Amino acid sequence: MFRGVAYLWADGEQIYADELPGGFLKLGTASLLGVPYLVVIALIVMVVVGVVLRNYPVGRQLYAMGSSPPGARLAGIPVGRRLLGAFVVSGTLAGLAGVLFAARFGTIDASAGNGYELNVVAAAVVGGVAVAGGVGTVWGAALGALLLTTISSALAVLNINQFWQQAIVGALILLAIGIDRLIALRVAAALKKEGSNVR
Repeated sequence: MFRGVAYLWADGEQIYADELPGGFLKLGTASLLGVPYLVVIALIVMVVVGVVLRNYPVGRQLYAMGSSPPGARLAGIPVGRRLLGAFVVSGTLAGLAGVLFAARFGTIDASAGNGYELNVVAAAVVGGVAVAGGVGTVWGAALGALLLTTISSALAVLNINQFWQQAIVGALILLAIGIDRLIALRVAAALKKEGSNVR
């Protein structure tokens, strides 16, 4: 539905580099001390989000909500408000990513980013973010994205078919989910055993 709204908003048209300000396009190619501005912006966002999640109450509340929403409610955490805030921040950062995408490639249309959803989920899961929530860091997700980008680049160099590239990404997701589930079951079993020993 939202993609359809995006098409309507853009009238299905494509934006070309000659229609964009030169300063905006330089954002995608310029660098600071040899480091591309895009990388600098991404690092700043990662640091801010990582610090908030680790050192501020709202970050700990989000982890608690991911671990157990009912428990978070019992602890007095405003789950609905925090969830809405998380989606707003996520949408804002997705918008920022779209702006940086346009600055990097110059030509863009409403279908840009189509199919990236799988890659985003894969990067997060491979980076140690639990699908059920409550576990993971922004640094882990970034490392997952770096790993998948490296794998995709290697597969492209080897002329692997796009279908098999997606299949490999899907297999990595399933493997990461399986490992995450196995660890969760072992932790639960260990806690249950420890609880029985206390009695």
